[in-house]
Amino acid sequence: MENPESIRNRTNASGYVAAFFTMVFLFFIVGFLTTVNTQFQAPLKETFLGEVGALKNTFATLITFSWFLAYPLCGGLGSSWVNRYGYRGTLVRGLLMMCAGLLLFFLSAWGAGSFQMSVITIVGATVPMAFIVFLFGSFVTGGSATVLQVVINPYLAACEVKGTQSVQRLAIGGSANAVGTTVAPYFVSGIVFGGVAMEDISAGMLIVPFFCLACVISVVALLLSKMPLPDISSTRAEVGETLERSVWSFRHFALGVVAIFFYVGAEVCVGANIAMYAIEQNLEHVALLATLYWGGILVGRLVGSTLSKVSPRAQLTVTTVGAAVLTIAAIVADSAWLLCAVGLCHSIMWGAIFILAITNLGKYTSAASGVFMFGVVGGAILPLLQGVCADFAGGWRASWWLVVICEVIMLLYAQFGSRIKNNQI
Repeated sequence: MENPESIRNRTNASGYVAAFFTMVFLFFIVGFLTTVNTQFQAPLKETFLGEVGALKNTFATLITFSWFLAYPLCGGLGSSWVNRYGYRGTLVRGLLMMCAGLLLFFLSAWGAGSFQMSVITIVGATVPMAFIVFLFGSFVTGGSATVLQVVINPYLAACEVKGTQSVQRLAIGGSANAVGTTVAPYFVSGIVFGGVAMEDISAGMLIVPFFCLACVISVVALLLSKMPLPDISSTRAEVGETLERSVWSFRHFALGVVAIFFYVGAEVCVGANIAMYAIEQNLEHVALLATLYWGGILVGRLVGSTLSKVSPRAQLTVTTVGAAVLTIAAIVADSAWLLCAVGLCHSIMWGAIFILAITNLGKYTSAASGVFMFGVVGGAILPLLQGVCADFAGGWRASWWLVVICEVIMLLYAQFGSRIKNNQI
């Protein structure tokens, strides 16, 4: 007769496979909505921001800023929910939070048509209140993405699926995330705005798509609440347990948060601002540039999911060098097309940095995953800083040096900051 321990292990392994694919699907949703949000910068710059004068780029990048600002503010919330409600309960709450954010987008679009004269003055610029509501919706939806990733990342790293290592599972999840980011630009340009010219876009076109998305996410939350999801207690504190030390006391983790700040900043700088760079150059097929960039991330992650023998440190070293070289070439050639190729290098950096940062953290892993989201605020700050630089420099070309600096900092983490000293664990 098979002993009870063997039966339990086999059941857990089977449950982890189903849970693994659930996490992969949720990673798709996070990637899709993150890029949908950034792709509204250029259209809403024309629709909402006609009266803001010379600060159009700065105000437009606030859409991305508000999304990624949620990461440091909501990461701790996600960790506390994991410890209190477990992984499944946290995911359901995160999805309901996502519904609320999507409904705020819906209200913004409806308000833009119904209350056109409702405006607010900020630093001398006239901004519609509907745009402020959109920014708030971006923050709430970004917060929901934060909560989901507090669960997804450590779960993928810890759930044991036969024949894979943790960085591979994160790469597979990242591939699904990249599928979402790749199709999102055409969802915005082709479905939300129906392929109309930029000057003919109206905010009212957002009403139906966002209401439908909110309904879909509600159904996903309902299904997930009924689905069994194995817990991984070794990655989180038990209810009522107090952790003896701060996760910031782990040097390789703290520096990993710094590295992820610059990684997300660099990734979003290219993904969100390449469209405005292309418009400045009077290029056609603006949406294609963003799609090629996110498509490159998809291809890179698919390749990364097969790298069972290459260490995260080696992967991060090679990709940061490649991204720096390609960005410098794009600056020299003044080519938005060359920037698309940077996506191939950005593809597997997240997983590599995350694995290096949480190595040997044990029961601190869940808390660390929440704190790790502090670093994602780089996606808010650096693209906004780049937009300010573009306004003051009179163009986007020189602003791409910011991305080069990010790549160099990540390279330093790969070679020095990620190494664990004996007295740290």
